[in-house]
Amino acid sequence: MKNPLLAMIEKRRAGIITGIPSYCTANELAIEAILEQGLRFDSPILIEGTANQINQFGGYTGMKPADFRDYVYAIADKVGFDRERIIIGGDHMGPLVWSNLPEAEAMANSRELLRQCVLAGFTKIHLDTSMKVADDPKDERLSDEVIAERGATLLEVCEATYQELLKAKPDAMRPAYIIGSEVPIPGGAQEEDAGLQVTSVKDFEATLETYRRKFEEHGISERWNDVIAVVVQPGVEFGDKDIHAYDRQAAKELSSALKNHPNVVFEGHSTDYQPPEKLREMVEDGIAILKVGPALTFKLREGLFALSMIEKELVPAEKRADFIETLERVMLAHPANWQKHYHGTDEEKRIARKYSYSDRCRYYFSLPEIKAAITKLLANIDSAEIPAGMLSQFMPRQYRRVRDGKLPMKAAALVKDCVAECAEGYNYAVMPEYTF
Repeated sequence: MKNPLLAMIEKRRAGIITGIPSYCTANELAIEAILEQGLRFDSPILIEGTANQINQFGGYTGMKPADFRDYVYAIADKVGFDRERIIIGGDHMGPLVWSNLPEAEAMANSRELLRQCVLAGFTKIHLDTSMKVADDPKDERLSDEVIAERGATLLEVCEATYQELLKAKPDAMRPAYIIGSEVPIPGGAQEEDAGLQVTSVKDFEATLETYRRKFEEHGISERWNDVIAVVVQPGVEFGDKDIHAYDRQAAKELSSALKNHPNVVFEGHSTDYQPPEKLREMVEDGIAILKVGPALTFKLREGLFALSMIEKELVPAEKRADFIETLERVMLAHPANWQKHYHGTDEEKRIARKYSYSDRCRYYFSLPEIKAAITKLLANIDSAEIPAGMLSQFMPRQYRRVRDGKLPMKAAALVKDCVAECAEGYNYAVMPEYTF
């Protein structure tokens, strides 16, 4: 069975401008929304987890790679989405989580992570060895040689594991690989002025050439055709308060360099919050894999906040879920996931906890107290009768779809429709004939 990502590359070589969104989230409601809106099309859906979210020790979601696969498949079964159309991906797979350890330990953990990913059926893997580990020189840039050497070592593990998988599952799909890494680290810039620069053609070419040479040295040259994309910085980013919109003129030289490499595309990270027109320009310019994560749960949070406002109007105080207040209380009680990202006065940090583009509240959605508050909120809304005018006040876009018979007046459906709005921008970007 051919990997659909390779089929995408073939289409682009034939002159068909196409791409694929990479939905990087482990949130159940967000994944439901993505798969439900995907039922309208025949194209595959790519769902990814990062090494922070899922690894052999559980990550911050508590899931190992096989757990994440089963989790996504269970959601797919619930909404009636064909499992065969789902691509499970692993993002930033390498020593990211163990960069505080010496190379021997960090890479041993990385090898085990990749082994579990391949055995779990992950068919899109980002090999990311761009981060320094504990015994790397602190005052020197990590060289392309070291990055590619570590990356080739990890791909060897992937290939050996794939051969192991074939014995148990002869029709197992071969993984496709992504190399390279963007700056800054996953999840958006931590500082408002992160010195954003488009990847130079020189650096892009050096990444390809060094990796190709390392594949030869490791005796895995035949796997070079499985490398379908290079992560670059095309000039898009978001931080706490700001969005850097795509400027195709600034990325023109980098995009032109792809003409010399028809078997690869660019993967763009942190494309969250880009206008749909900019996303389409990115796909036209060769950035065919569009990573999005925080924007999905940002829209989910918007929907939950809107329902919480409606709850205050319709539900007696003693019966309310008070989701907004609960989220704030839990974030204050467990500040580790936001305090390094939000700066300024106490009031500025309070606003950021709720409304920041970096959306650090997503790390709290899986906690029992927050899950219970969401469940109670949805139940309260479903038991109340929302006046049409009130829905229009707090959720005007969803109101129009309810009014027109396109969306049921159900709490979960209203919230998931907020996430689907984000997905629609990516549909527009990657489907040449799509309008919305």
